[in-house]
Amino acid sequence: MIYLDNSATTKPYNEVMESFEKVSKAFYGNPSSIHQLGIEAERLLLKAKEQMAQLLGISEQEIIFTSGGTEGNNTAIKGIALKHQARGNHIITSSIEHPSVLEACKSLEKLGFTVTYLPVNQYGLVSVDALKAAINEKTILISIMHVNNELGTIQPIKEIGEIAKQFPKLYFHVDNVQGFGKIPLNLQNSGIDLCTFSGHKIHGVKGTGMLYIKKGTAIFPLFHGGEQEFNYRSGTENLAGIVAFVKASRIILAEYNENDGKLNNLNKRLRALLDSHSSIVINSPSSYHAPHIINFSIPGLKPEVVIHALGQKGIYISTKSACSSKTPDESAVLTACGLAKDVSESALRVSLSYHNTRDDIEIFYQTLCEVLDQLIKVMR
Repeated sequence: MIYLDNSATTKPYNEVMESFEKVSKAFYGNPSSIHQLGIEAERLLLKAKEQMAQLLGISEQEIIFTSGGTEGNNTAIKGIALKHQARGNHIITSSIEHPSVLEACKSLEKLGFTVTYLPVNQYGLVSVDALKAAINEKTILISIMHVNNELGTIQPIKEIGEIAKQFPKLYFHVDNVQGFGKIPLNLQNSGIDLCTFSGHKIHGVKGTGMLYIKKGTAIFPLFHGGEQEFNYRSGTENLAGIVAFVKASRIILAEYNENDGKLNNLNKRLRALLDSHSSIVINSPSSYHAPHIINFSIPGLKPEVVIHALGQKGIYISTKSACSSKTPDESAVLTACGLAKDVSESALRVSLSYHNTRDDIEIFYQTLCEVLDQLIKVMR
């Protein structure tokens, strides 16, 4: 089997699963309980926060553990909007954000907020000048993703952060679900006020993640109850999941440091192979792109047919997320980039991990060519 759908989810590290099982069995006490089992669980929770803070170079008080990217994005966007609506009701985002951002913004529009959805160029890149021009006296939030989940485009987060610093009354949120462990992102003195992370994208377990909330940033909590997580995220903590998430974070960052350049080399080889095929159009940009994602189209062929044919041969890739499509076939992201309909309707995505090899790439391409030859013959 060759798994090339790591931007959808990843296979958990063995060490992560071992930690999850150990904590589930040995530290099952509620961290809020005052007996010994609860105290031991609380100590482990605080230790996990301490370790995560060290990994990211932030304060322990700036960490809120969540169930993943969707919760983190909704908490950040709605939390800022509801807390600061008396000061302004304008939000800026891009037209190619993850559905958990776009749908959160659309829900706020129903409550009277106004949202500017910035356009992107053909490579999915936001214009910094257009973003700055969109800011007005009612703007309270900018939400821009670090790495696009379909194209792999890296947004100019550093430049946007510098702009955000010039407007102290607005907040800057970054969806870093696809970038964490692949593209460095500094949080200290960056202009970033909130940042979302997800565990199952970094070989952690599903249902885990984190939201960075910069010290001094006030949000309206979406969950009310026992006031856990500094009253930002009430509910009994998923201690086993939290420990697993921190473990996965430590390993993925170590792999990044140890395998610097590996994903770039795999990406370059894959791009060269795909570019040599006359029926394939590469959609991911050749620069300012994340090395683990490459998006391409085969105009005239339904992506689902190609995916199923490859799956029968033990190779797994994906198309765009179904929840982000305007139609069952069309990619809303590629459409927003202004690409032709036959390209946006036939998009496929390969997403790599540090565990993939050059042999995986060679076998994938060879098998893809065989599949295309068969499909094209059937079409004729």
